[in-house]
Amino acid sequence: MNKKALTETDIRTKFITPALVGPNDEKWNVLTQIREEAYFTKGRVIVRGKTVKRGEAKKADYLLYYKPNVPLAVLEA
Repeated sequence: MNKKALTETDIRTKFITPALVGPNDEKWNVLTQIREEAYFTKGRVIVRGKTVKRGEAKKADYLLYYKPNVPLAVLEA
């Protein structure tokens, strides 16, 4: 398999997610502890005079959660 021909999504699906989950689903739980392609900020607030707008939101390939609503790590593949 030529890894250079694969897209980033293919590499995440075939290599990174199985490594996070483990061989017998013993590491991270996909349903409760892993979020893929998730935004973790809303973006910086930019104020210029009387106008206000938001900057670009930050997005990560993986967010790992210790417990619900308790993020532990941000992974960028």
